[in-house]
Amino acid sequence: MTKQVVSPRVRGFVCITAHPEGCAAHIREQIAYVKSRPAMKNGPKNVLVIGASTGYGLASRISAAFGAGANTFGVYFERPSANGKPASAGWYNTAAFEAEAKKAGLYAASMNGDAFSAEMKAQVVERLKKEMPQIDLVVYSLAAPRRTDPATGEVYKSVLKTVGEPFVSKNLDTDKKLVNEVTIDPANDEEIKATVKVMGGEDWKLWIEALEAAGLLADGCQSVAYSYIGPSLTWPIYKDGSIGQAKKDLYAKAKEIDAILKLRRGRAFVSVNKAVVTQASSAIPVVPLYISILFKVMKAKGLHEDCIEQIQRLFETQMYNDNCLAYDEQGLVHIDDWEMRDDVQKEVFEIWPKVSTENLLELTDFVGYQEGFLKLFGFGLPGVDYSAEVEVEVPIA
Repeated sequence: MTKQVVSPRVRGFVCITAHPEGCAAHIREQIAYVKSRPAMKNGPKNVLVIGASTGYGLASRISAAFGAGANTFGVYFERPSANGKPASAGWYNTAAFEAEAKKAGLYAASMNGDAFSAEMKAQVVERLKKEMPQIDLVVYSLAAPRRTDPATGEVYKSVLKTVGEPFVSKNLDTDKKLVNEVTIDPANDEEIKATVKVMGGEDWKLWIEALEAAGLLADGCQSVAYSYIGPSLTWPIYKDGSIGQAKKDLYAKAKEIDAILKLRRGRAFVSVNKAVVTQASSAIPVVPLYISILFKVMKAKGLHEDCIEQIQRLFETQMYNDNCLAYDEQGLVHIDDWEMRDDVQKEVFEIWPKVSTENLLELTDFVGYQEGFLKLFGFGLPGVDYSAEVEVEVPIA
């Protein structure tokens, strides 16, 4: 067992260290929020979360367990501690969540591995047959840079590029606190195809087909995947870029999955969520600057939400409590409605052209962005002594 002082070490858009006690404190903070809300009526009972260790997937697991008393099974791909180095944040998150769930008398189990692989799907199916045979909610929340096609063995890598033309925009170098200009080149056809393979809906559908074939889906089973659209200033890199092409595939696959679940009086849909600080969003050019401005505006209006508040609101106001999903004309469900309010976007667009390196801290909530980013890795949580040595080898029971 290895005790050490763990401090944040940030490289670009990734923190390469994580604090086990800080991650546990962050989990407890999210659980406390969910428990402060009224208990959900007709909530999920048996939940599979694919991509369960961070972000919206983790929030979904916490809301289902502590808001509805659900049994949960998580699938993730995280790094345990090795050679005295801390584990990944997702590893510590999962260890903390499952410990808290079991203390509360809730079933919580998981498997660590490549969720894209046929082998992992088969192993999860066998576990679920024995331990959680009637799933009434499947959450698909994978974010990965590459995927090996289980049918062909070909490895695909996603890209963050435009489609058609280069895009020049204001940007924020989060390491240097520097507002600069970035040029994003267009993706070629092969890169677009690869991005769709990694970030589209093909794997989500494969999971649903595997679960259905094994007889694991309960009558009335729901499945949700998460997406983002955002404002027009981010569209060239997001909605209309290579990621956007993958999201179009996700939306199309949602309809195919919905048709499968309709046979069991269930449904599948995509929820469009607000911009939040996640490991995935931090990697996208332009987005960190937009988020920093957005946080400033939304906090001033009392509208700010993080992942846990977003998912709790989705569950409370649309999926459960005898509510109905509010679809748009594309068949998408929105909990980005507060972000996209006219008054919020008007203020963001007024600030955007004025922001510079010199006034960054005045016109934006970059401090809040940084705090949110570090919390993802267990840093900056109240009540945690970051000067003390901690045990970095934390098992997942």
